[in-house]
Amino acid sequence: MSVQSVPALMLQGTGSDVGKSLLVAGLCRAFARRGLRVRPFKPQNMSNNAAVTDDGGEIGRAQALQARAAGVPTSVHMNPVLLKPQSDIGAQVVVQGKVITSARARDYYRLKRDLLPKVVESFKVMARDADLVLIEGAGSPAEVNLRASDIANMGFAEAVSVPVILVGDIDRGGVIASIVGTHALLSEDDRRWLKGYVINKFRGDVSLFEPATGIIHDTCGLKSFGIATYWPNAYKLPAEDGVALEKAGKYQRSGDPDADHVLRIAVPHLPRIANFDDLDPLAAEDDVDLLMIKPGQVIPADCDLVLLPGSKSTMADLRFLKEQGWDIDILAHHRRGGHVIGICGGYQMLGRMVHDPDGVEGAPGSEAGLGLLDVETVMAGDKTLRKTKGHTTDMAAPLDHGVSVIGYEIHMGQTEGPDRVRSWLDLNGNLDGARSADGRILGCYLHGLFGSDDFRHVFLASLRSDGTHSPQSTRNFEAGIDAALDELADHLEACLDLDGLLELAKTRGK
Repeated sequence: MSVQSVPALMLQGTGSDVGKSLLVAGLCRAFARRGLRVRPFKPQNMSNNAAVTDDGGEIGRAQALQARAAGVPTSVHMNPVLLKPQSDIGAQVVVQGKVITSARARDYYRLKRDLLPKVVESFKVMARDADLVLIEGAGSPAEVNLRASDIANMGFAEAVSVPVILVGDIDRGGVIASIVGTHALLSEDDRRWLKGYVINKFRGDVSLFEPATGIIHDTCGLKSFGIATYWPNAYKLPAEDGVALEKAGKYQRSGDPDADHVLRIAVPHLPRIANFDDLDPLAAEDDVDLLMIKPGQVIPADCDLVLLPGSKSTMADLRFLKEQGWDIDILAHHRRGGHVIGICGGYQMLGRMVHDPDGVEGAPGSEAGLGLLDVETVMAGDKTLRKTKGHTTDMAAPLDHGVSVIGYEIHMGQTEGPDRVRSWLDLNGNLDGARSADGRILGCYLHGLFGSDDFRHVFLASLRSDGTHSPQSTRNFEAGIDAALDELADHLEACLDLDGLLELAKTRGK
């Protein structure tokens, strides 16, 4: 079969955050279980939740989850264009896994015209060894003011001749109007790729929506491929981007009130928070109450741990942290005997200073850190991108020595200083991290740290006054993700016309 005729199907949305990423992940698992070689693909993604790929680059975290669902290694070609916002008007541009520039929105709009060949090239790489390619659009094709340089929706569909279905989120209301309105706004040329739709996040009696399918068909001729009812366990899977943090419910589940000691972990919600799925394994523990501290809120005085997460722009988020008064809260927390851990950008913030002489993440300059670790960071050199594994060192006390960890590094900057003498992680022979003399302040560059079950259990036990593991802390986090993907696939098998979707995918190139 030629690359031009490999079955492929594209899911585009009537808007952002309608559930495309999870639908593609579930479909990847469902079709892979049928014995098909499935590959996920997203032409353009905008997210600071990134994953390091098996071929040494970076892609959106959602595509990494979709690859996992399909049971295949990750590749930079699954998400050839990744935009990582650094400010309200600008983003770092990653093409086929590597940073090529930082651009303001208007400059990127002009740049996009030159990126389509790279996007098509990556799609062909993915299609070469696939029985089915499942493609996720970005935003909505109804943004017709951007159509001239589009590479994420209909511009891509036209470039590779792929059928499209729309995903509408009924939970928002107005789903009929959003589907019919999107169809009405598209040009005749673009409408030829649009073959049907799926309703997502339906609650209640599905039969009540049946008359609407006739209205949609009579109005714009689109076929329904099913109604995906609301799936309450979406929180068990990594979120695509920071939109999830704005929703009530994400990381707002309280710990088990019957647990002997519910650990309270406070996480300042930074504007440019990155790779926040580091928090998922902690939030999944029954005896952990993970609190996202929103702007204007105070970090609770009775929390057991303050966790500073990754950031796409460390100095800007550090300034924001101080503007909120969180630096005062964190220093007071430490004086009371509390613990603090920083990951990646959060690690950099814990030091004395952060320097960006070349303006890697924004305007050149320096910013004073929290001073809880005797280290300094300089934003210079090549970006570090690698999957890695290792173990805790004898400098990890009070944590045990030799506890296994696995994860990835994805950062700019080098961090050095006296507290690096107490590097508490050995990652394939490379020492990482720093620890304060009192042992209550830890920082490291390893993302995914808490997904390592043994480390997470030991770390949480170290926060308890008696140092014991709780009865709930035997959870296998990675197994839980795969179980959730299987559950999602079962859910979609029951709700959607998967046979019809597969037949539609086979019409590509005909």
